[in-house]
Amino acid sequence: MFVKIMGELVVRIPPNMLSSDYKSAVFDVGRDSLEGKLINITKDDKTVSKCYVIKLLSIEAVGEGTIVHGDGAVYQYVKYEGLGFEPLMHEVIDGEVISVPKFGAFVKLGPFDGLLHISQIMDDRIDVDIGNQRIVGKDTKKDIKVGDKIRVRIVSLNLNSATLEDSRIGLTMKQTGLGKLEWLESARRESVGS
Repeated sequence: MFVKIMGELVVRIPPNMLSSDYKSAVFDVGRDSLEGKLINITKDDKTVSKCYVIKLLSIEAVGEGTIVHGDGAVYQYVKYEGLGFEPLMHEVIDGEVISVPKFGAFVKLGPFDGLLHISQIMDDRIDVDIGNQRIVGKDTKKDIKVGDKIRVRIVSLNLNSATLEDSRIGLTMKQTGLGKLEWLESARRESVGS
């Protein structure tokens, strides 16, 4: 889910940026330090989850910066606000199928990729057509392929690293209300028509 984040941090303003507008330098360094990164979300000094910083909205220098002997840079304590994306366990989320290996499908969920394992797609025997990047139910003939929009639930979440590439998100779409958006719309129309 998209969340507003607020936090504090110390940024290093290099000497070559000290001759320009200090407020702009603090914002530029803060943006480079935060945007596109996974940060810890803490509560009562304990890390409770991780959040991907999409955009830094504001940053404010607090107090005066500190110069460390032999460095020349200014270390500035700042408070910031930004927009983040925080995946949550059991969250229902829409995504797009981006690849189909033999063991399931990878799904783009905002900045993250999640794995929809073949066992979590549908209650049907499944054929995987890797050449056409498609998964087909043998009996129902329902299929998902690259580019399809699907609704999934997050069933496992491991964001213990600092990078998106090392993050692991497991997905399911076997429960009621989940699946390819076309299937869900077709089921809704059938229930309204009857």
